[in-house]
Amino acid sequence: MTDEFHCHGCSVCLGKGCTGQLPGMGGVNNNENFLLNCSAWTKLYNDEGGAFKVPHLSKDEIISLLRLAPVTGAEENIGWEDEESFYYDFFNAVDTAGVKLSVGDGTPDTKLFYGIKAVKELSKDKVKDIKAAVFLKPYPDENLVNRIAWSQEVASHIGIDIDAYNIVTMRNKVSLEKKSAFQIEEIMKRLDVPFVLKGVFTREDIELVKESKPDVVYFSNHGGRVDTRKGSTALTLKEAGPVVKDYCKEIWVDGGIRKKEDIELARYYGASQILLARPFIKNFCYNGFAGIEELI
Repeated sequence: MTDEFHCHGCSVCLGKGCTGQLPGMGGVNNNENFLLNCSAWTKLYNDEGGAFKVPHLSKDEIISLLRLAPVTGAEENIGWEDEESFYYDFFNAVDTAGVKLSVGDGTPDTKLFYGIKAVKELSKDKVKDIKAAVFLKPYPDENLVNRIAWSQEVASHIGIDIDAYNIVTMRNKVSLEKKSAFQIEEIMKRLDVPFVLKGVFTREDIELVKESKPDVVYFSNHGGRVDTRKGSTALTLKEAGPVVKDYCKEIWVDGGIRKKEDIELARYYGASQILLARPFIKNFCYNGFAGIEELI
């Protein structure tokens, strides 16, 4: 880790310490959606009657629901000294805690390669078959075909990160596309693992779900990091979950999940997997393996 670590180590990660920090741990519009993601879970939990209505979960049940959200850009966004070593060390700590893994995509291609390589090396070193959900940016189809081929060996799921289209600088740099239902259906035909449509957050996204019928709908607004409609993933899950459940096999969600009660509420609203990134990053970078265990 460098002396320029971009996480401020807030006691509770609520989107206040890193306001507007891009590159870094923050988001656009003064962290507006990052803040909303965090606050909405508590508000909705109280609105639902909290502990009187939302079923409690054991520690083992909590762990079974958790997956690391996809992370890339360890050097520019986190302040880690070396991009490649970050993924092996970080994935190792998360896997040791019993949490499922995800691999993110980015530019240059080494960001995806490092994540895939880390999963392979962990499988070899731990002598067990470790798989990860691999999330690919919405590149032009020819580029996506190559990325799918690179990912297949380590993938439990393969997804398209449709909310990444809203990263304007990246979209212009590498020609990200707004994928149609037909394109998504064609991608799904190439896969031997379940397909995840990540970044479902707007009415337009929900229509895309209805047309393409992915295996997994993943409600996300990129951690509040990108320019999209104002809102929270918690409220989106509550309102849109019942709409999309007939068009998919599973629902996943991320964004602002910080407490056991948040996880219980997400499960109550129908999520079968709940993804976190910033809390894992903060605890790992400040406290290593012990930080991840402490968080769980």
